[in-house]
Amino acid sequence: MHIYTAGSTKSLVAINQVKYLKDNAALTADTVTAEVEIKATNSTAVREGLDLVAILDVSSRMATKMDNLKNAMKFVIMKLTPVDRLSIVVFSDGAARLNPLRSMTPEAQKDLMALFDGLKAHGHGGTNIRVGLETGLAVVAGRANTKARTPNIFLVTDGIQTISNAKNVDASQVAIYTFGFGNDSDHNLLSDIALNSHGGVFSAVPDGANLSVPLSQMLAGLLTVVGQGLQLTLTPNEDEGDDVDTIVVAPRTHYTQTVDPTTGVITISFGTIFAGESRKVVITINLKKSTKKTEHDAALAEAETIFTAQGKVHNQRAPRDITILRVTNPSQLVPGSSDTSRELQAELARRAEAEAIRKARLLADAGNLDGARYTLVNALEDVVLSDGQKLLRAELVQVVKLMDSKVMYESKGRAYALVSEASHGRQRYACRGGEDDDVRLFSTPRMDSYLEQAKSFEKDPTVTVASADEDVKKEVEANPLAAISGDLALYLRTAIEALQGMRRIIAAKA
Repeated sequence: MHIYTAGSTKSLVAINQVKYLKDNAALTADTVTAEVEIKATNSTAVREGLDLVAILDVSSRMATKMDNLKNAMKFVIMKLTPVDRLSIVVFSDGAARLNPLRSMTPEAQKDLMALFDGLKAHGHGGTNIRVGLETGLAVVAGRANTKARTPNIFLVTDGIQTISNAKNVDASQVAIYTFGFGNDSDHNLLSDIALNSHGGVFSAVPDGANLSVPLSQMLAGLLTVVGQGLQLTLTPNEDEGDDVDTIVVAPRTHYTQTVDPTTGVITISFGTIFAGESRKVVITINLKKSTKKTEHDAALAEAETIFTAQGKVHNQRAPRDITILRVTNPSQLVPGSSDTSRELQAELARRAEAEAIRKARLLADAGNLDGARYTLVNALEDVVLSDGQKLLRAELVQVVKLMDSKVMYESKGRAYALVSEASHGRQRYACRGGEDDDVRLFSTPRMDSYLEQAKSFEKDPTVTVASADEDVKKEVEANPLAAISGDLALYLRTAIEALQGMRRIIAAKA
């Protein structure tokens, strides 16, 4: 039995304590801004099996990059275990599936290593990304065994499509991670493909950079998927319906959202979640004038999660209450007045920075580099140099540098901005610019580990890389309580909330 099946599935995903921008709200009409954060366990002892389809560009343009591609894929192969399956699809002007999804036993690993040793660039100069994508999607659609398995696609290309249009392919049911292998890649297309998929992101691999690092980062996440089909539901409180007018989810996130017109229940779908990841949802609750004349705790809504793990559907045992104290004379909002408000303000600042990058990219695409830099510099002035925002500042500074000239922007700046936008929108790490990328927003512990392993592998590709099973063993040895920490936290939370409920009852009777 492989180590990924060991451990409890009870607390793989949980909702943290809700954060509020202010401590109370008026009895008159008012607004409440809150953050609901979903957090995955840091433990990697329980994960889904991986079905990975690697769709690789082998057109004639790739001739000088084939060794780089082969080394990167060998790193991937050595990481996979018998519970994981891999299929290779190659394309140039046409496409071919080189092997079906195959369990990565030692024998299969040896066979695929030999396959890559003999792989060469070919074709007559055309690049048909669409046919490669359609061939890979057919592999995913043809799976017979899907229980406790997560399907994902790696799409690696260095060029611009010259045949058909891959953007027209419907890939909304599977996550596609795209890699622009070189400065001449069609970064806009690859970003669109990733964002139109179910949870994928775009990574940039500049000229001269090794492919092993970007592939290793996404692989680190896919080998630590603790939940699939993750959804958050926000249910307005019917018992105190006189308080809530509307609930609005903050925009600029790359997730799907539905609203039940009858009940007002909001459902947000995230796809998969990796160990160590979180998803923050910011909501604005518009309050009506209260029918109560005195101070009271208003229960506004409930937040719940649902996801699948190990083939079973998991609902949150106890919903998170979204509440606010309504008073006659509400306190004024003072920035940083509490730990929770500071954390929420930091999240709002991150979203504002991501929006500034998007606006700057659109200006740069229109040829207005001065306006683009001006937008970014204004955003820089709003970034406070706290520990939590140093990465945001570093990201903005780098985008400003990459918009210094049209040549710089066309070769690296656009790709960097697109990756940043996708990463912020998904709240998932993506490689912004090769192995020296130091903006590691949303990275997980396993990604950090694989970063160092991939760098070492690039120095000597002949060494054997530790498998994912061996990675888990090391992580468990380093933190043996990680696998049960989620359960312990849940029990403590339940006890604390019970005590808080008793205190409210006693206070009401006093």
